[in-house]
Amino acid sequence: MLFTEPTFLFVFLPILLALYQLPGLRYRNWLLLAASIIFYTRGAGSFTWLVLALIVFNYIAARLIDRHRATVLGRRLLAGAVAIDLLVLAVFKYADFAVGNLNAALTLVGAQPFALPGILLPIGISFLIFHAISYVVDVYRQDASAQKRPVKAALYLLVFPQLIAGPIVRYRQIAEQLSSRVTSLDDFAYGVRRFIVGLAKKMLIANTLAAPADQIFAMPAAELTALHAWTGVVCYTLQIYFDFSGYSDMAIGLGRMFGFHFPENFNYPYTATSIQDFWRRWHMSLSAWFRDYVYIPLGGNRTSTGRMYFNLVLVFLLCGLWHGASWTFVVWGLYHGVFLMLERAGLAARVGMLPEPLRHAYAVLVVMVGWVFFRADTAGSAVTMLAAMGGAAGAAPAVYAPAWFWTTDVLLALAAGVVGSTPVIQALARRLASPVESGGAPTLRWHASMAALLALTTLFAASLMLSAASSYNPFIYFRF
Repeated sequence: MLFTEPTFLFVFLPILLALYQLPGLRYRNWLLLAASIIFYTRGAGSFTWLVLALIVFNYIAARLIDRHRATVLGRRLLAGAVAIDLLVLAVFKYADFAVGNLNAALTLVGAQPFALPGILLPIGISFLIFHAISYVVDVYRQDASAQKRPVKAALYLLVFPQLIAGPIVRYRQIAEQLSSRVTSLDDFAYGVRRFIVGLAKKMLIANTLAAPADQIFAMPAAELTALHAWTGVVCYTLQIYFDFSGYSDMAIGLGRMFGFHFPENFNYPYTATSIQDFWRRWHMSLSAWFRDYVYIPLGGNRTSTGRMYFNLVLVFLLCGLWHGASWTFVVWGLYHGVFLMLERAGLAARVGMLPEPLRHAYAVLVVMVGWVFFRADTAGSAVTMLAAMGGAAGAAPAVYAPAWFWTTDVLLALAAGVVGSTPVIQALARRLASPVESGGAPTLRWHASMAALLALTTLFAASLMLSAASSYNPFIYFRF
């Protein structure tokens, strides 16, 4: 079920919020768990049984690890739990990729290829597995105690706002909230505001820019000009940010409506001045996960320089593979890993001597080139797009000139995207709110409240109109 569809907005969510007002935390936990199962089942169907089995398995594993941690048996139980979680992920996400590459090798030596398994990918499985792994590892490390009540453990892994695409929430971050939480009026109002902002990001900016991005990335190589290519890449650069950060905003807002405080996932990544800075701002919950559960256990910065560089590249190779079973994602991960290695080796110091606008331009350009591999269907298509960006114009005349894609709604979305990807609006809002919060006149407070209400109402109405007019438009990160 999509956060943007009418069934969710006008049936599922209002009914759930109304039922949630009945007193009793135990009742509310059961209600949210049942709602989350319904939410997931509507999109995943029979895969719901796989997800429920994973939840039961990790609940039991965590209880056993908690009982035997700091022992050889505890380490073996942890290794077994993590191995089984990763095996499930490998089978459902990478089986076709592995067999396809094996077949390519077999074809070279004249051997008979295998039939592709054709295994479907359960929606949200990558996020669920990472939540489960962090849970059992934290229990083993004594960063958290295993949850004894099955409903609370299941709710942590299955709570619907962050189930499909994060943010990745550590168990210790919401353990107390599973046992004791209160939804104040201020929290609820904040959640509604955050949800509307996220909905507007998705419907008004991301979806609008998706059309030219998709059309240009699908153009024949012979028709691509530099202007076509840059238009497509700029649109996709803003599309993926507002699509994913919009989902995160909605997830955080929904969580707040039900009393949960989920961690932030984005901090204006396109204002970064280095690739290190970018990854401190982009998909922060995933970056922190790889840091704490892969990079640091590999030795992190405490090893030799060569091993540290190897660890960085390996972590981002895995990060690329986590995003998808394709060589384009492998290249994207290695690309970022190599730039992080170069920055550690001295590139960051040299870039740091440049004026801030040039440092910013460097980071954004590197990220945009990386997005080409992330978006392209094949490595060949990515190379073609990069060549066009570099000036290798197509020989054949394009059916549609670049200006054909620059419709009024696209130009407005581009302008809103550029401004919205910086903290300008947030800083302006704080400045306008300052005299109100410091005890301004009642009339001023009333006008400020009405202006904010009007802005949110307008964004919500515009988003609903686009939602009603558009076809199925899932979030980009649903595929991961």
